[in-house]
Amino acid sequence: MTYPHAIRDSTVLVTLIILAMLVAILWALGSAVFALLGPRRDPDRMARALTWRVGLSVTLFLLLMGGFASGVLKPHAVAPSAPAVQSQ
Repeated sequence: MTYPHAIRDSTVLVTLIILAMLVAILWALGSAVFALLGPRRDPDRMARALTWRVGLSVTLFLLLMGGFASGVLKPHAVAPSAPAVQSQ
């Protein structure tokens, strides 16, 4: 017995986790830029934000590779190919 709604729900959850990680990475990058160019330049704050960004990027990369290796994520083409035509 298969549960397609469970598969769809887990796909949505994985997508949300990936999007949340990307938003957090962009937030850390923006924070670093603001610390570099803002009115009160703070190199320590910039370094801390960039450290967070690198850590989040590495974590996301490892999660994606683990997801591909375990089969939770399945790579696919951007545009699905046409079905093969069988000759008779």
